[in-house]
Amino acid sequence: MPENASSPRTPPWFARPGSRAWRCAAAPAEVREFHAALADYAPTPLTELPLLASELRVGRVFVKDESCRLGLPAFKALGASWAVHRTLAERAASGSAWGPLTLVTATDGNHGRAVARTARLLGQHARVFVPQGVHPQAVAAIVAEGAKVTEVAGAYDEAVRLAAEAAAPADAVLVQDTAWPGYEEIPGWIVEGYSTLCAEIDEQLAAAGVLDGPDLVAVPVGVGSLAQAVVTHYRSRPSGRAPALLSVEPEAAACVLESLTRGEPVSVTTGETSMAGLNCGTPSGIAWPCLRDGLDAAVAVPDADSARAAARLAALGVSSGPCGAASLAGVHTALSGVGAGERRSVLGLGPSSVVVLLSTEGAAANPHTTAGH
Repeated sequence: MPENASSPRTPPWFARPGSRAWRCAAAPAEVREFHAALADYAPTPLTELPLLASELRVGRVFVKDESCRLGLPAFKALGASWAVHRTLAERAASGSAWGPLTLVTATDGNHGRAVARTARLLGQHARVFVPQGVHPQAVAAIVAEGAKVTEVAGAYDEAVRLAAEAAAPADAVLVQDTAWPGYEEIPGWIVEGYSTLCAEIDEQLAAAGVLDGPDLVAVPVGVGSLAQAVVTHYRSRPSGRAPALLSVEPEAAACVLESLTRGEPVSVTTGETSMAGLNCGTPSGIAWPCLRDGLDAAVAVPDADSARAAARLAALGVSSGPCGAASLAGVHTALSGVGAGERRSVLGLGPSSVVVLLSTEGAAANPHTTAGH
């Protein structure tokens, strides 16, 4: 991105020294085996963009392009498919699988569509709650999967509350990607599902001659489930370099950045943002300990920066919506402008560093991409 793409002000930023030394248990290996057995599974591309490396003044830049994952324009199907698989298996083992389930969830778009698609393919029902501000085209895409959609006159957290209430009957189950006390198992399975994405990156980097892994991974953050999967993957590896991990959020919904700054999980009042899938006010309860201990840094970016990043990626041949392009916007913000030298030092980046950007959705996943927001 051009040097003038970001304002000269100091960006909303948090850094925690020592995170690369923290370690945790790995995700189950059978997750990748499950996804690989699906009929429409294929690894998504890891695209190298030398022009971005030159602009960011690092060695190599790769973009993990999730614009087509299991037939949908975002990565969310990885978590939804594994979580539903585990849910149905558990019910069958307990003898309670007596008829079709209604899979209930709240969503800003992509997760709900992934749950609805999974339900349709497996002969189950789906009910999806969407908060105020979700684009009508995103709602229509969920409806097209056969789900019953309830539009909520409130923010994402309110949609989650109503979805949890609707999942109370015995023939319904909540498939939510945020966790709270008493609701942790299914969100944990969703996080495990995302581990396939990270395993693919390892293999693809090795094929590109990067044998020790990346130096920096940037991940867009809503409630933090994908970031939890990324932290778990890179902080559980027994060998190779431990990369710096950077979370990126909209300035209008920076709940993880605020929580890291305060040292405890907090909820924030969210505003409007074109990064609809990241418009979340409360970190997931099971994600928080991983993010607190395993993230090196967090940054928040305005909508204009994610729009410019999406346009830059499009010019380089990568389809990315505002949420997916947030990773590039966040890295550009971190590595340029006021205080950039110190931030580069915190992230351990130099002229030969390898950077991986997670582009979590294609432009088609978010109608705001073409609306100029």
